Amino acid sequence: MRRMMTMLLIFVIAATVFSCQKETDESRVKKVITDIQTAGEAKDVKAILEHLAKTYSDPQGYNYETIKGLLLGYFFRYPKITVYINNLTITVEKASAKAVFQTVLTSGKKTGSVSDVIPQSLGVWDFDVSLTKESDDWKVVSSEWTQADIMKSEEGDQ
Repeated sequence: MRRMMTMLLIFVIAATVFSCQKETDESRVKKVITDIQTAGEAKDVKAILEHLAKTYSDPQGYNYETIKGLLLGYFFRYPKITVYINNLTITVEKASAKAVFQTVLTSGKKTGSVSDVIPQSLGVWDFDVSLTKESDDWKVVSSEWTQADIMKSEEGDQ
């Protein structure tokens, strides 16, 4: 009986070890994007900034500190923010990665009326995010975003 239990234990341990797959860089980059999404909905500036490189700089002229101010402004202005991510495409090449996706941002204001449950749109945005591997973590080094022209894409679908 003891031998049988030992064999069973060895089998369970071996199955567990072999079934664990190494996390890919693509999945780690996706986790950075979804962690930022979750932190944005929680209005957690610190958690978002943990995923930005201190050398962050983007084509819009923002750096690490100005992104912090931008986030604080949005979070102050909108009492509730919900972020939906669509069409996430991730490419990784050595120590750099790119994430391209579209977001839908919504917000509801606390007025005590039925309209609280109907979110107001903050817009649909196209993002092109560049990341680099620092130590063993992926950090956002640049991001470009533009308001999506959803009317154009809807016309193209017809």
